[in-house]
Amino acid sequence: MSDAVIVGIITVCGSIIIQLIISHASAKDLYAKLDKQSEISDAKIQGEIDVIKTEVSNLRQEVAKHNGLIERTYKLERDYAVLDNKVKVADNRIADLENHRAG
Repeated sequence: MSDAVIVGIITVCGSIIIQLIISHASAKDLYAKLDKQSEISDAKIQGEIDVIKTEVSNLRQEVAKHNGLIERTYKLERDYAVLDNKVKVADNRIADLENHRAG
């Protein structure tokens, strides 16, 4: 083989080795950047999850208060219905007494 061919092969091999080294270094830098971004994203997501948990907890408390109010409202409505019925019965008795006295 001629000297030019040997020099060409050595040059190509050297170029390939250098490109592999550069690619490896670039990949290493890229992975480091991706890891850092992933950590930042994970921290942001965790913060958002904490906020959501707090909001859900607050909503649960509000729902519990609301449910208590609804239960009290139903009880008041039942009590009102009983009292309304008692008033109607009393009115009927008064009307019967008045009719009995008039008649």
